[in-house]
Amino acid sequence: MKKSANTMTGMDEREQIVESDSKVSARPYPYAIMKEKMDALERLDLHFRWGRYGIRVLKWHLTTFKPGQLIKFHKHSEFEFHFVPRGKGTVTLIDHIYKLNSGMFYLTGPGVVHQQTADNRSGMEELCLHVDITRLPDGEEREEWGSEWENKESEACIQALTDFPLRPFMDQHDAMTCFLQAYMAWRSGELGAYTTIRQSLIQILLRAAKATVDRDGQQMLPARDIQAHRFEMAQQYIYDNYARPLTLQEVADRIQISTRQLQRVFHRYGVSSFSSYLEDFRLQRICEELVETSNTVESIAVNHGFTNTNYLFQVFKKKMGMTPLAYRQRHQLTSV
Repeated sequence: MKKSANTMTGMDEREQIVESDSKVSARPYPYAIMKEKMDALERLDLHFRWGRYGIRVLKWHLTTFKPGQLIKFHKHSEFEFHFVPRGKGTVTLIDHIYKLNSGMFYLTGPGVVHQQTADNRSGMEELCLHVDITRLPDGEEREEWGSEWENKESEACIQALTDFPLRPFMDQHDAMTCFLQAYMAWRSGELGAYTTIRQSLIQILLRAAKATVDRDGQQMLPARDIQAHRFEMAQQYIYDNYARPLTLQEVADRIQISTRQLQRVFHRYGVSSFSSYLEDFRLQRICEELVETSNTVESIAVNHGFTNTNYLFQVFKKKMGMTPLAYRQRHQLTSV
């Protein structure tokens, strides 16, 4: 009987869970109203001063990603906040893929390359905010009553957003509701709507920034700019090994990424190709030795990665417009 009673209790609990889940699923989707006028908040010329910063809204809306929809790699010059109120998918931040679920958000600061993909079955919705944040010149700062508190708060917030780790967080401070508050204020058109919209935007910035603060109120350490770090590692490895045969694959293996990822890193920093970068660095070192020593061109070529002297002559003349010997004579005379 005891076993039977436990079984019945288990059934009752499961029925309660099912009933509870059905109520949750039947609950109206609060952000659906924002689809009435998708670009409502963007049509407002919303720009204002907050502390020592100028804040200008570029985009502010709810958007829908169809199942399986892919937004290819891109970047923006402004801060872009991505909140997921419904659905799921993935985001690739530089070269790391993260899963996205309802209730999560992430920030792509200026220049952060990212790609978004919606789930193949459920799709995904996103509350999106693009905001340009500009430090105001000193001449535009005014010491007014109470302004110093705002200055310090905005400074701390913007710094936290600038150092924001490149990964998704849970929206534990409920920044998403501020999107709806701003939209409803616009929709009402009542006195005070602008102030409510302005405050909603500031709250999004603050609540997003709070995600990087631990329970004791301490700022989390900023994440490393992984592409900058990899570029520096690749540079250093090339500088240390340029004098011998060197391939893109070897450098990529050294810093533990694929050749495709390494090429993307190079492109981000204006390098058209690995081979041209390596060749230019070798020529730079050859030019220095031509001027600073009396070593033969043949020995200099071998010392700096050119086993074929004739090929060095071709490359050097094409790049420098003269032969290595002519370069030596010209620059040694000017240095005397």
